[in-house]
Amino acid sequence: MTVEEGDSVLVKQGNRTFNGVLMPSITDNAVIKLINGYNVGFDPGNVTMELAEKKQDVQAATVELPPHDPDLPNVSILSTGGTIASKVDYRTGAVTSQFTAEDILLAIPELTKIANYNARVCYSILSENMQPEYWVRLAEEVYNEIKAGAAGVIITHGTDTMMYTAAALAFMIETPVPVVFVGSQRSADRPSSDNAMNAICAAKVATSDIAGVTVVMHGTTSDDFCHIHKATKVRKMHTSRRDAFQSINSRPLGRVDYPSGKITTYLDHARRGEKELAINSNIEPRCTLIKYTTGASPETLLFASANYKGIVIEGTGLGHVSTEWVPYIKRTTKAGIPVVMTSQCLSGRVCDRVYDTGRDILKAGVIEGEDMMPEVALVKLMWALGQTRDIDEVRKIMTTDMAGEITRSSRT
Repeated sequence: MTVEEGDSVLVKQGNRTFNGVLMPSITDNAVIKLINGYNVGFDPGNVTMELAEKKQDVQAATVELPPHDPDLPNVSILSTGGTIASKVDYRTGAVTSQFTAEDILLAIPELTKIANYNARVCYSILSENMQPEYWVRLAEEVYNEIKAGAAGVIITHGTDTMMYTAAALAFMIETPVPVVFVGSQRSADRPSSDNAMNAICAAKVATSDIAGVTVVMHGTTSDDFCHIHKATKVRKMHTSRRDAFQSINSRPLGRVDYPSGKITTYLDHARRGEKELAINSNIEPRCTLIKYTTGASPETLLFASANYKGIVIEGTGLGHVSTEWVPYIKRTTKAGIPVVMTSQCLSGRVCDRVYDTGRDILKAGVIEGEDMMPEVALVKLMWALGQTRDIDEVRKIMTTDMAGEITRSSRT
């Protein structure tokens, strides 16, 4: 019988036998996914392969969710996709966002001991495909869930752009309950997957007293605790490590010990019920982020000002660009297009009052981005321009701490 992709096979190489599922391959090697979750490749000329079980003969286990428990809080899970809600696509061998929100509960049954869930899918996309207009719908979905009585909301999201979406919702929603973003660096088919622990810790935060929008992810490479990050102070700092997410210019808000679920907070935070539910999801998506580099042409600003309504510059050090950029900045701000200056350094804050270049930049009309990360400043500028087109009002919004994005003093 012919062996096909997705079949369970036995691969014999000398005295060793490997059991796994035949995967698609973009090379001449045969690739199988072992029972332990790892992939291994073989030179077809050096092995023999036998069929163990046809893929259509492998039946998925059916599991029913437990009935509603009146003693547990009601939490909504909104799935947008990403690695935490993904599985292997045997057509391509790639990890794809195919799980439904309910599938997450079936895959991580420990969640059902923490809360009752209303789980549904908003998007099934990998996070690189997220768009600013999707933030608007997601904010409205969160608002509706809380208005309907959800004691907390969990949003599953791909890690690559989670910091953008989390920041957007932090500006768009005033929430009296926890809104928790969670993702996974490694897919569920890998032994080192962080999906279960992250989701369980997120559920603990979603049922806690911590109101507002947060991000919950692994705090170390071990399975010992997750950090709770402010949505406007968190950044993905590594491509693949499980502790990739770190708070920038701030301590984490707190931590969730695993498996105990004990929550320890480090910073002051809004508490459950302190704020009235409100939403303001108007945004101007036509904003852009420009990274200044040595020798970069100031004509970049001409293109940006002709195509965008707001510009964030990621400048050097305290927030500088070449002096030849200054007239172009002035021309842009005179045209009513706000220009916000941030720093490539991430840690620390912008201060354009120290050197002559910085003072000239301020005279040209630049808005200092304080200690905001460039991507947070970009999201905030989109939101600010959704509220007003008056340049002075935009300046006021951008320099006012709206959602914990600005720390008034920095340690040197």
